[in-house]
Amino acid sequence: MIMMPLSTMAKRSTSLLGVLGSVVVAQQAGTRQPEVHPDLWMQECTASGCERKKGGVVLDANWRWVNKDGQNCYTNDNTWNPAFCSDPATCAQSCSIEGADYVSSYGVTTNSDKDGVNLKFVTRGPYSTNYGSRLYVTDSDDTYKMFKLKN
Repeated sequence: MIMMPLSTMAKRSTSLLGVLGSVVVAQQAGTRQPEVHPDLWMQECTASGCERKKGGVVLDANWRWVNKDGQNCYTNDNTWNPAFCSDPATCAQSCSIEGADYVSSYGVTTNSDKDGVNLKFVTRGPYSTNYGSRLYVTDSDDTYKMFKLKN
């Protein structure tokens, strides 16, 4: 085990983060379809009672339109379009993932109390027919809900 002063470790960590930060590429957010997560109210319960908390649901990126200036980045033969996606980093920089039209395209609705979700297995939307959906529960617009099971 090598021991070094904390200040030296901090300097090395900062240097490493600088190097790594320069190569990190994130997927681009689309601008053609806004992302509006359906609300979902949940209860968090403790020994002293239950409290209602507002959250939401979000559709998996695998179901969303990935495009560059309105042209598909994913082709009909289940491959990435080589004009935009010669490698993963170029694809992430070139292509954007659009928001979801939860009701019309994916058949995702909440009930009248917004404490349950209804899913259609087959949804015939304006541009395609979608089969199924994969949703995640969120705490807020940018964090997933973590459930702690008792068993």
